[in-house]
Amino acid sequence: MIPKLPFGRTGHDSTRTLFGGAAFKKDSGPEAAARGLELILEHGVNHIDTARSYGGGNAETLIGTWMGAHRYKFFIATKTGKRTREGAAEQLSTSFEQLQTDHIDLIQMHGLTDEEDWETAMGPGGALEALVEARDDGRVGFIGVTGHGLVAPRMHAKSLDHFPFDSVLFPYNYVLAQDSEYLEDVERLVQMCDERQVAVQIIKSIARRPWGERERTRDPWYEPLEEPDDVQRAVDFAFDLGDVFINTVSDLNVLPLVLDAAGKAGPRPPDAEMAEMSLRMEMATIFEQRETA
Repeated sequence: MIPKLPFGRTGHDSTRTLFGGAAFKKDSGPEAAARGLELILEHGVNHIDTARSYGGGNAETLIGTWMGAHRYKFFIATKTGKRTREGAAEQLSTSFEQLQTDHIDLIQMHGLTDEEDWETAMGPGGALEALVEARDDGRVGFIGVTGHGLVAPRMHAKSLDHFPFDSVLFPYNYVLAQDSEYLEDVERLVQMCDERQVAVQIIKSIARRPWGERERTRDPWYEPLEEPDDVQRAVDFAFDLGDVFINTVSDLNVLPLVLDAAGKAGPRPPDAEMAEMSLRMEMATIFEQRETA
């Protein structure tokens, strides 16, 4: 079974692998949902992370339809990409309907890495006001912030200095760790989170490279690792960052590999072994060059 750790200061012990609702697409149906969700039950996963935007809203709908008999087993997290108070409140209201629940454990501001968006979301009339109101009236339990790209850790540090968020989410894997500036930002953020009991969530842990001109054979916008031994190395490497949680890959066919690897998690692989895998699998960063944060 996948080990559990306290999810920050929420009081919930979450499995170190969180099921990512991005695995459900716009055309995913009840059968796909049942297959994925029954699989995470088999592995003991007790934390689902989705977003209002995943699958054009279909992800929340599928999870909600299935959740009726299982709600008590899961910590449920979703996200809003809206930056204004009105927009975030409206989107959150829809999430309650789609997820078929009157309580969301964690609501996150999604992809908050753009400076202008940040100023809007954090300022007067911004999205943060709607999320705080929902927390204060008991509709949501906690508030987090997520981000993609190379500026995410730096922007999350800025966010934590502005507001006591309960969780952060950002990309991390072996290739990204070879970027000394990015690694420095990550380590600084993780230390800050450790000191403040903020939960740390990792995405893109098994990313291999961009698809480029190759035929796209999997759902993610990047090519994932697929050999079990390579997935195991990637998962072990990500877990070595600290008391972190890995969000699973957005592909139901690759999902079992990540769950199996999390259940067999071991020490960080030797650097030479990771370097050999990176060379053999022609691994490369999936993000464009860093923008100013």
